[in-house]
Amino acid sequence: MQKAGLLLGAGTQAWKSVRTASSRVTRRDPLANKVALVTASTEGIGFAIARRLAQDGAHVVISSRKQQNVDRAVAELQGEGLSVTGTTCHVGNAEDRKRLVATAVNLHGGIDILVSNAAVNPVFGNLLDITEDVWDKVLNINVKATAMITKEVVPEMEKRGGGAVVIVSSIAGFLPSSLWKDKATEEKMKENLQIRRLGKPEDCAGIVSFLCSEDASYITGETVVVGGGTPSRL
Repeated sequence: MQKAGLLLGAGTQAWKSVRTASSRVTRRDPLANKVALVTASTEGIGFAIARRLAQDGAHVVISSRKQQNVDRAVAELQGEGLSVTGTTCHVGNAEDRKRLVATAVNLHGGIDILVSNAAVNPVFGNLLDITEDVWDKVLNINVKATAMITKEVVPEMEKRGGGAVVIVSSIAGFLPSSLWKDKATEEKMKENLQIRRLGKPEDCAGIVSFLCSEDASYITGETVVVGGGTPSRL
């Protein structure tokens, strides 16, 4: 992973909303019988989140743009004894979003959790050099598609008495950073972190599961930063 930190919360940024309390479950399986959708979840952060939600008792529907990636991820997680299914979904496509939601409803009767992890970052460089086409792509996938899939799932959550939405984005929203390949730059980046290591996908998974659980039932509209101590305030 070539990032100094992860902003979740939506910090990677994870923002959680649309929540109401429901029946108490055991701490051993804090998400028992919950139904979760995770976009862009066949590798990296999304895959780690999907695994953790399933380990904590949820029925998880994963998604990716490519069928072979979905098949591989589902096989791996089902091989671990987890309740995971999947379907292709390009979140920028309205029909794909509807199919993803319908898959969860048809398989499990409803939706309790949405983790919106899909995003693009097609250009690294000077902000003033970014073309209009690139801006359209970023806003379409990172902003509009997230809003539209949330709009799709909220009615299903309301039928079940509430739910949780977690949106994952980059800590670069607080602190612009660049990619690197050389070890010297990586070591310098680590020195700037209060936790002297780079983040791993699994570092995001536990906090997402917590935000989707009853233990977080009085948290809403918050940004939680998973960044190893990276400066993360505007």
